[in-house]
Amino acid sequence: MRLVLKLALVAVVVGAASGCSSDEGGADAGERPRVVVTTNIVGDMVTAVLGDQADVEVVMPLGASPHDFAPSARQANAMAEADLLVVNGAGFEEGMLDIIETAEGAGTPVFAFADQVALIEDDPHIWTDPSRMVEAVRAFGERALAIDGVDATAIGQQTDEYVAALEALDGEVEEILAAVPADQRVLVTNHEVFAYFAERYGFEVVGAVIPSLSTSADASAAGVDALADLIREQGVPAIFAETTQSSQLADALAEAVGGDDPVEVVELFTESLGEPGSGAETYLGLLRTDAERIASALA
Repeated sequence: MRLVLKLALVAVVVGAASGCSSDEGGADAGERPRVVVTTNIVGDMVTAVLGDQADVEVVMPLGASPHDFAPSARQANAMAEADLLVVNGAGFEEGMLDIIETAEGAGTPVFAFADQVALIEDDPHIWTDPSRMVEAVRAFGERALAIDGVDATAIGQQTDEYVAALEALDGEVEEILAAVPADQRVLVTNHEVFAYFAERYGFEVVGAVIPSLSTSADASAAGVDALADLIREQGVPAIFAETTQSSQLADALAEAVGGDDPVEVVELFTESLGEPGSGAETYLGLLRTDAERIASALA
């Protein structure tokens, strides 16, 4: 069955762009379970829960756009051969959906973080609300106990510690954002990525350059012009771009707004962790850094 699955997965990825793994060498030569995670944001949470109880491989490298990233054949095989495949889910990994479905259909256990929380209109960007991540991480901690060879006590302790860190982060983000007045709590983003954040912290998303949950969609000239008018009318001071996408569209929107007081384009870490020194090397750091940048731009 494994050989058949490998051949099927090679067929799935033929013609796809090759990607880079965070660990091209594969799992260590020990007996620890192999857990493969699609995105580096979810991978950071999974690593925090599992600690040294498993070898964790993250498929997407830093800075990759999850909406269009395509794994290599080697990475696809690693996903199929995993003792557990962990995904964000809700259709987020657009370039991997066939591979995930093929692996799951052949018997690879799959755990989806998005299946553990209440979704807003099928929006996959659940990590922008750390309170939802508390639910997802607790559920993953329970699932991790079923992985052969792990120490249940260690998994339980690490899950509790990370949940506590998430709860503390939620409070910290709320304190950071307290500097933003109620009438300034408006977000214009590169694409529709902050619905959960907005709901959690009392913001309104008034528009997106790409009016879609996916960056694979296109912006229209008419849409950009309408959004520029809205920004002028509401006096929105900033447009939030993303590290995984070019800021070209956001820059064009800011230019279209014009005026004596230029709209600032602020880069956020939305769909990937950051490089060392960025402040977004971990999920906790990512959300804290984004909150600080949002508060600085809008306060």
